[in-house]
Amino acid sequence: MASKKTRVRQTFPISKIENQRISDVTFFNRRSSLYRMANELVDFCDVDIGIVLFSPSNNPFSFFHPTSEAVIERFLNPDSQLSEETRLDADQARNKVNQLNNHLDAMEKRIEQIEETEYAQTLLQLSQTEENGERSKWKSIDQLNANEIPTFEAWLRTTVSKMNYRLEKIGK
Repeated sequence: MASKKTRVRQTFPISKIENQRISDVTFFNRRSSLYRMANELVDFCDVDIGIVLFSPSNNPFSFFHPTSEAVIERFLNPDSQLSEETRLDADQARNKVNQLNNHLDAMEKRIEQIEETEYAQTLLQLSQTEENGERSKWKSIDQLNANEIPTFEAWLRTTVSKMNYRLEKIGK
């Protein structure tokens, strides 16, 4: 059997993007990836980090953890201790980030519980409609009238989206 050639490992020459719109889009996508990676460094390695960027249209963007003052002071004097005020600000910023991360985790768990409950309720409704002899969406797709098709299509899209989300969560 002949091997299939794919474009996965192709390399492209690095060059400046001349098209302004494409350049802006690429910048914002790469910037968000850079921020995400910096945040992972903070979470996994407990480091202080600072990033300053200027967009192609000269707009400034920055990412500092825990605070810009703490990162700059540590950069200028790596061996010296942080001042009391800067250290307190940094500790307060770290605590706030930890609280927000804990809150985000709790919200994600709550959303997952709600989705599981909705899933169970939908299965129950489907089984009840089949038992009552009512028209089931699974059995009579070709019997839908013109007014029911958009509703059914929206239901299908929502169901597929929820299934993909659930598969993503299970895969992690």
